[in-house]
Amino acid sequence: MRIKADVGTIDILGHIIIWFFIILITFGIGAFFFPYSFSKFILNRSYFVDESGASRKMKCQTDMFGSIGHVILWILISIITFGIGYAFYFYKVWNYSLNNTIIE
Repeated sequence: MRIKADVGTIDILGHIIIWFFIILITFGIGAFFFPYSFSKFILNRSYFVDESGASRKMKCQTDMFGSIGHVILWILISIITFGIGYAFYFYKVWNYSLNNTIIE
């Protein structure tokens, strides 16, 4: 079994540009929503391939605003730790996203 990602360069570029402007417009607050979008972006373009070669699509069932309490908590942690907590936040979001991903 393996996981295969099908992420195109143009898709990545578009995603980065959109989030760059969102982060600028929100004066950095958007940076706390970016990890949710990033993980969902990758996971929704990934496939689970079994031994026989059959692929099944992965679907991340998170939304950026569904975990607003999680975001607020990590904003506070990041402020208290002068930004160091954000590195841990990114990992926790991936953990959350993987735990909320199904294989169709």
